[in-house]
Amino acid sequence: MWSAWSPLFWPPGELISRVWGKRLQQLAVPMRPLDTAHGMGSRVLPIRDPAGRQLAAGWLRTLRSTGEYVYGGLYAPRLLPGGTRPAVNVAFPLESGNIQANFMPYADQHDGAFRLESPPGPFGAPGTYVVAEDAGRTFAARLPFHESFRVYVDDEGVLRTDHELRMWRTSAFRLHYKLQRAD
Repeated sequence: MWSAWSPLFWPPGELISRVWGKRLQQLAVPMRPLDTAHGMGSRVLPIRDPAGRQLAAGWLRTLRSTGEYVYGGLYAPRLLPGGTRPAVNVAFPLESGNIQANFMPYADQHDGAFRLESPPGPFGAPGTYVVAEDAGRTFAARLPFHESFRVYVDDEGVLRTDHELRMWRTSAFRLHYKLQRAD
């Protein structure tokens, strides 16, 4: 994985990584390219119902150099309000709540790439939300984050992903993943 942060968003990214990343072992997004120089470990754990049908998957990522957790999420298909086809819902647990990102999946017809998009839109549309509980009440707010993932096979047959997170229309960070099966 390689990371590139916008100078404008580097300070808040560093704060989030330090505050939640170390304490909660969540949202420890790599801030410097050398943070992931030894790669990242990845474990996918299927979540099944009593009949054995897969309902979701937990995906845990760690830094290979230290074994520290970077982030873990629960991935599942969800039909959003007013939706006509399922979105990909990713929930990241936090204290007293979670962050939920909802992405619309697309297949790129010209090159076979798979894309996930969370464009701007109204509350309830695909996007990123924070959900918090306080005194028995639940609160939700849409965050101004918009993400795109492009998963593809390069010219050498290597599976790769380009990931960009924007805040409003400004790029906050970009990640590039090279995915390979661990032996």
